[in-house]
Amino acid sequence: MEIQELKVKASQIRMDLLTIIHRAKTGHTGGSLSNTDILTALYYEIMNIDPANSKWEDRDRFIASKGHSVESLWCVLADRGFFPREELETYSQFGTRLIGHPNNKVPGIEMNTGALGHGLPISVGMALAAKRDGRSYRVFCLMGDGEQAEGSNWEAAMAGAHYKLDNLVGIIDRNRLQISGSTEEVMGLEPLDEKWAAFGWNVVSINGNDMEELLQAFRAVPEVPGKPTLIMANTTKGKGVSFAENVPAWHHHVPNDEELALALSELSASIEELTQKGQVQ
Repeated sequence: MEIQELKVKASQIRMDLLTIIHRAKTGHTGGSLSNTDILTALYYEIMNIDPANSKWEDRDRFIASKGHSVESLWCVLADRGFFPREELETYSQFGTRLIGHPNNKVPGIEMNTGALGHGLPISVGMALAAKRDGRSYRVFCLMGDGEQAEGSNWEAAMAGAHYKLDNLVGIIDRNRLQISGSTEEVMGLEPLDEKWAAFGWNVVSINGNDMEELLQAFRAVPEVPGKPTLIMANTTKGKGVSFAENVPAWHHHVPNDEELALALSELSASIEELTQKGQVQ
């Protein structure tokens, strides 16, 4: 897809995720909005996947360690054809497969996640298995920044470097906010990039809401052979909705009717602007 198409797609995914959260009256809105560009870059341009064969042995693996921000992932998987789009209407309803965290009963989900600090250790195991089995697939693991306070992440970071897993990509959705406020007030993380580098990872810091920067970073992997890559994706929590951006309460705020209408209007205007810009170019 062209850059403009990817940007339009990201705005459409944001509209979808806001709609299903509003319908279900539950969800993690801010983080899903911040990680949408990351997921769009991966699922529409970077990862080697086949929605018609979700268990293909040589597929790239994606692990959503920050499993609470699942709404964007559900919308991307539905749009890519892993399951019918109509099923999004069942999100968080009784008996649904589309629960509030990734559920491996759904095609495209490798494992159940949600307990923070679990995704990267399992990703290390998957990447190590690929190396030992002579497989070419890569493993992408999306983590939250508040999740960096979990010690299991640092054990996994040490193992990833020790086994020279250059087929492993860790991504931190660095929006600097967690449920109880600023990450630096709750549990200071900085200098976060230097810490990951000290654990033996190749660290790339980018604007995680900039599609060009995301694609450039992902396409360069492995930039340093023999080293896993950590992409520090600096994002804005609530990205794409002006009144939700950088507002801690939107971590799990459910938009009311008025807020949903306003948010969808803003995103529609963004799509129209992007479309017109693409036509002019």
